[in-house]
Amino acid sequence: MQTQCVQKRTRMAIAVIIACALAVVNTSMWAAANNNKFKDKEKACSNRTLDGDYGFTIEGLLGIPGPGIQVRGVVLQHYDGNGNITQVDHVVIGGMVPPEEWRPGTGTYTVNPDCTGKATLFPGGTSGPPLVLFFVIVKHGEMIRQVVDGNATIATGNKLD
Repeated sequence: MQTQCVQKRTRMAIAVIIACALAVVNTSMWAAANNNKFKDKEKACSNRTLDGDYGFTIEGLLGIPGPGIQVRGVVLQHYDGNGNITQVDHVVIGGMVPPEEWRPGTGTYTVNPDCTGKATLFPGGTSGPPLVLFFVIVKHGEMIRQVVDGNATIATGNKLD
């Protein structure tokens, strides 16, 4: 009878030990996963966050205040990771076909540690007025959301694979 009691206690102790071990492993894995999430949130952005090609869709209105003229277009921008942009765009303003199918442009950009930034673009060359853009980098540099300073035109871009 005493032997059965010892065996029963031994089995219960083994079950408790296994349950505790599983709880420790589970807790460690949970803590490691959450620690990685916090590390990702702590990563700061820089000019190097934007490195590669992004395809944008442009939508908005020109001529604010007033009735506004519809603007729609697409842009392919290349960010070099060092603060320089090259691009081609096809922008339809007020339903009018652009004079150049794919207008080239160049510019510069600066990324802040909080993943906001500012760019100055010269579409069609440096002879025209610059476009000043403010942007937010999202999804670890996989997407950019932009607004043109001074009018109601926005653009959303996704990094090309």
